[in-house]
Amino acid sequence: MSFKAVMLTREQDRFAAQVSEIADETLRANTPEADVTVAVEYSTVNYKDALALANKGPVVRKWPMIAGIDAAGTVVDSADGRFSAGDKVVLNGWGAGEGHWGGLAQKARFRADWLVPLPEGLSAKQAMAIGTAGYTAMLCCQALREQGVAADSGEILVTGASGGVGSIAIAILSGWGYRVVASTGKASEADYLKALGAGAVIDRTELSAPGKPLQKERWAGVVDAVGSHTLANACAQTRYGGTVTACGLAQGMDLPATVAPFILRGVRLIGIDSVMCPMPRRRAAWQALASDLDHRKLESTTQEVGLAQAVDVAAAVLAGKVRGRIVVDVNA
Repeated sequence: MSFKAVMLTREQDRFAAQVSEIADETLRANTPEADVTVAVEYSTVNYKDALALANKGPVVRKWPMIAGIDAAGTVVDSADGRFSAGDKVVLNGWGAGEGHWGGLAQKARFRADWLVPLPEGLSAKQAMAIGTAGYTAMLCCQALREQGVAADSGEILVTGASGGVGSIAIAILSGWGYRVVASTGKASEADYLKALGAGAVIDRTELSAPGKPLQKERWAGVVDAVGSHTLANACAQTRYGGTVTACGLAQGMDLPATVAPFILRGVRLIGIDSVMCPMPRRRAAWQALASDLDHRKLESTTQEVGLAQAVDVAAAVLAGKVRGRIVVDVNA
């Protein structure tokens, strides 16, 4: 038996990303630590996936590699008592598509410790419309709540708003009753962002250039997927006692900031990691996504492609030309 997968190879600095036919025995041989086999129905192309597919960052740590940090599908067989054939599951992170063969494939093998049962009310396709980007957005939104940022605390800034994290963060926060201000470089997406629930839209240039260490207080909370000067300015504009959640680096990995917002205004900067997030927090995020996210808004954030098209969309994702989320039907 065999299946199709997006295989990444690098030999003598020659890189290739293409759909390949993989034998079941080859999958097993390359995933010796896995104990659950999943028939994948849908995957997705996140920003990190796009980096790997375009060979633009040090994402892949082992070659060859089946790409894909996300997968949703049905258990085929399991050596772990927590899962049985027929169970619906979701996989996000844990090194899939980086150091472990991933989910841009019709079949995958994962450790049971990495799998989340698909929550009631979500289909496999909807789970991948959410994907790591949406799951990360929920972790950010939950962190704001945990830090005491309430719906009546003031405006919440969401940067990189038309991307996957930003789009779903807006939908979540507006659904919870927060007033959201969306920062984007795409003026043409203003109507889309307002339909998701943004109360106002600002141009990213207001945040993306070097700024003063302390600026006029505005934000009660921030969801930032951009990093660099944008994150520094967001911190400098956050109100006394406010919280900034940081989960991305679309502008850069650097943080050209000072300690001023933290020691003079008590601003809290919370790092959000979705890859190795502990299972209880992970499950809670997925349950909240199933219950709190407006699925009609989710549909508006999603574009669907087939497995063969997954490689082609990577450049568009990296260039910021993709609105919302890319869902991959691995059997199309």
